[in-house]
Amino acid sequence: MKTDLVLVNPGSRMKIYQSLGARLTAVENPVWAGLIASFVRNKGFTVQIVDAEADELTPEQTAERVAAIAPTLATIVVYGHQPSASTQNMTGASAIATAIKQIGPDIPLLMLGGHVASLPERTLSEEGCDFVARDEGLYTIVDLLDAYRASNPPDLSKVRGLVYREGTGTVSNPPSPLVKDLDVDMPGVAWDLLPMSKYRAHNWHCFGHLQRQPYAAIYTTLGCPYHCSFCCIQAPFKSGEQAAGLNTEVNSYRFWSPQRVIEEIDLLVNTYGVRNIKFADEMFVLNQRHVLGICDLIIERGYDLNIWAYARVDTVKDSMLDKLKRAGFTWLALGIEAADDRVLTDVDKRYQVGEVHDTVKKIKAAGISIIGNFIFGLPEDTTETMQGTLDLALDLNCEFANFYSAMAYPGSPLYDEAVRRGWRLPETWSGYSQHAVNTLPLPTRHLSAAEVLRFRDHAFNVYYSHQPYLDMVREKFGDDTLAHIREMTSHRLERQHAR
Repeated sequence: MKTDLVLVNPGSRMKIYQSLGARLTAVENPVWAGLIASFVRNKGFTVQIVDAEADELTPEQTAERVAAIAPTLATIVVYGHQPSASTQNMTGASAIATAIKQIGPDIPLLMLGGHVASLPERTLSEEGCDFVARDEGLYTIVDLLDAYRASNPPDLSKVRGLVYREGTGTVSNPPSPLVKDLDVDMPGVAWDLLPMSKYRAHNWHCFGHLQRQPYAAIYTTLGCPYHCSFCCIQAPFKSGEQAAGLNTEVNSYRFWSPQRVIEEIDLLVNTYGVRNIKFADEMFVLNQRHVLGICDLIIERGYDLNIWAYARVDTVKDSMLDKLKRAGFTWLALGIEAADDRVLTDVDKRYQVGEVHDTVKKIKAAGISIIGNFIFGLPEDTTETMQGTLDLALDLNCEFANFYSAMAYPGSPLYDEAVRRGWRLPETWSGYSQHAVNTLPLPTRHLSAAEVLRFRDHAFNVYYSHQPYLDMVREKFGDDTLAHIREMTSHRLERQHAR
């Protein structure tokens, strides 16, 4: 039977992460590709997934697989480990699109994802695809498949959310609405279409035992109600909010029910033997009823899980922590970002730095480890404020820390400001990666991009050689984890723009 849809998860791990990509980075199941597959199958179409990342396929090998399947429609799904990774994954997506068109020029090719929804017309003009989706793309795919079933060539005029070429111009159809009933219309990831044995957790997620497989990432919510100016999470959702008649000044935030979430976890545990789980929600620890509902169902089953999820300094409530710990949440990721109130306020991160110490203290008291996320080079940063952020990180001594350079990711308000002000942006999409050779962060109002990048790499080395941190790691996780930290810090990133 002919396959209606092939979904492609692009891969370019070594180019994006340099030597870190071989063993240290996570290999995540493509959550969005899996969700799209379940949505499209629910509409009566047949689907396959080609995971070029997990299977370590070259663009040419990926194209050969797609061509061998000969689907009605091929779709490259451009997302990543987090929303900001969508742009850097355009590196692999672009190469795959070119290869597919060389090997199978008659295969209709669509691109969608956070980056694509941010820059739909530009993506169509620059990439070797036939169509792009200007929103989350779910109804776009189904409408397009329906159009191909009805006639060939298809009538594209009624395909919601589609952007395509017509003559010498470009047509952008009206957007499609957001999917409202997630439980019914998109009831989880199509795990049976994925190479489940090939996914592995982040290294820090498994400190203390370092058994990183099997592993799975899931969503329990979509979107985020906050408006941090450096974040692009809402890019694929904004036009869908408008089409659904929602107030576009308020970010959409959709939920799967706790019962649907536990069914997903049941399947992962009992069918695939998964213990390491990431809740990929941009903001999981937020709605108390949702969080505690899921925790209660996990606790009832008595699963021994190793889960991590995102939280904010100002969303972690005392009433949540005991149940989070009992349910198997061993790590919470906090977007601490910076140590200066003025720097935070400038990017609409509205909490007081004084709250950070209290939140970190109570999470640690509950027996939950913390990964602290810090950003250097926000618009109001100076050398002094960045040093203050590093000092805060050293003082908090979280079990792990991510140090980022500020990037103007397409789809974020910060990108719009950068374009408006003429700030220099990366020349290639891989330059938006935090770990690539050609990483190019934003300058601040006071510092150059090179100064920001040099400080970021300096901060990483200082933190992971800080003796109080190493002592804590040995005491809490053991000598094997300490040796792993030392292996991690032995990798030195090449930086074209740090000179």
